[in-house]
Amino acid sequence: MGILTRFRDIMSSNINALLDKAEDPEKMIDQCLRNLNADLGKVKSETAAIMAEEQRAKRVLEDCNEDIAKMQAYAVKALEANNEADARKFLEQKASLSSRQTGLQEAFNLAHTNATHMREMHDKLVDDINELESRKDMIKGKLAVAKTQERINKMGSSVVSANDSMASFQKYEDMADRALDKANAMAELNNSSSAQSIDDLSEKYATNTVVEDELAALKASLNK
Repeated sequence: MGILTRFRDIMSSNINALLDKAEDPEKMIDQCLRNLNADLGKVKSETAAIMAEEQRAKRVLEDCNEDIAKMQAYAVKALEANNEADARKFLEQKASLSSRQTGLQEAFNLAHTNATHMREMHDKLVDDINELESRKDMIKGKLAVAKTQERINKMGSSVVSANDSMASFQKYEDMADRALDKANAMAELNNSSSAQSIDDLSEKYATNTVVEDELAALKASLNK
């Protein structure tokens, strides 16, 4: 398959659709990333070459346009100097350049179109790789969970009733929640009571200290 054909397929492809068709999605993810990264190296090289051709075609066209402008300016100067023969030569050169200009413009337009298409394919490829890289672990995680669930489903036939099991599980969970809530409430009450007792006791002694200090001061003043 040619490189351009392959990249057109990439442009129209959808990563999720590719994964849906895979028998082993986990292996498909890794293989798809390897293929895309290998393609990215090729498309970068192709894109760089075509962009370089676009720049070359643009430079040649611009040089031709500049030469046409110069011939026109020289012809005007020659006529201003009353040198009609020189002016004719400049205009003949301008006409020759103008006929060449048409082909150069077409070449540049084609090179620009090719470069635009290659840049689009390059950007699409980079976006696909980034998307797949960012989702790789998530997809593999889902696959692992799915495989585990499949094993659980196969073992489920030997268990009594799934609904009864879930009801029992819920009952035990409710019991655990109530026990935890009770323990938390008791701890909160203990902390609150302890803090309250300390506060009351501190206030008691703080008040007595003030009274004792005032009494001592009063005695001292009377004795004096």
